[in-house]
Amino acid sequence: MFISQDLRKKNIAEYLLYMWQVEDLIRAYGCNLQRIQKEYISRFDIDEEQREELSDWYGDLIRMLNQEGCREKGHLQINKLVMQQLCELHEQLLASPKFPFYSSAYYKVLPFIVELRRKGSNQDEHEIETCFNALYGVMLLRLQQKTVSPDTSHAIEEITTLLGMLSDYYLKDKTEGLDFEE
Repeated sequence: MFISQDLRKKNIAEYLLYMWQVEDLIRAYGCNLQRIQKEYISRFDIDEEQREELSDWYGDLIRMLNQEGCREKGHLQINKLVMQQLCELHEQLLASPKFPFYSSAYYKVLPFIVELRRKGSNQDEHEIETCFNALYGVMLLRLQQKTVSPDTSHAIEEITTLLGMLSDYYLKDKTEGLDFEE
């Protein structure tokens, strides 16, 4: 919870990837709060009040996963909303002539998006979601200590650059507002 609050303020892309990981962690524990408390939260070096806050947070997420029908797969509405906001911002940035560096980064990533979709990625998902799914997939591979090919590593570097820029623009839009007009 504490990590998520910090990430949400500083880097929305990392926040979203973290929240996807939390969703998977909850599923790995069978959406069972007692197991999460005993086998996961108990390992943290935090005081009792923080432990209770963290338990409450996981409990809330478990309830939402159950209520939203995401117990087995899928993403919580709160995470879908963040994705939607990022996709909308992406479209605004591309449509505006004021963000040529972002457009350039996008066109460098576009062949990778096309390739990911050719290899079976969901054709109906937004390009930004395809990028997030690629990053999350590689993150899982690395956590499992599996090899990532040099071509995939290069694609992930470019995707990371694009999503980093998008995240920076998201933060700037939330704090200062972005001007998309000429």
